[in-house]
Amino acid sequence: MTVEKDLDRGGTPYERVQRSPEFQELRRRFRAFVFPATVAFLTWYLLYVVLSGWARGFMGTQIVGFINVALIFGLLQFVSTFLIAWLYARHAEAKLDPMAAELGARVEGEGK
Repeated sequence: MTVEKDLDRGGTPYERVQRSPEFQELRRRFRAFVFPATVAFLTWYLLYVVLSGWARGFMGTQIVGFINVALIFGLLQFVSTFLIAWLYARHAEAKLDPMAAELGARVEGEGK
C-alpha cells in the first residue's frame, strides 16, 4: 500500500501517514540506529561509574604524570558523546532525511 492509497482512508492526517509503510520504514531506520547506540552508550557510562566505585585501584593507576585511567575514561565519555552525535547526523542525513522529506512532500501535496 502506498501513502496515496492510505491517505484516502479515515482518521487525522497524522494517523493516515502513521499507517503507511513508508512511515513504518522511517521509524524502523530510526530505531535501528538509536536503540543500539543508546545501549552502547549507557553500557559504557555505567562501566565508568562501576569502575570508579569498585575498582579504585585500577582507575587511580597513573598513566603519565597526574593523568590516571579515571581521567582518561572521563574524557572519553565526552568523546563518545560527540562521536555518537556525529554518527547520528550522518545516519539521519543519509537514511532518514530523504525519506522524511519525500513523505512530508506527499502529505503536503495531499492537503492542498
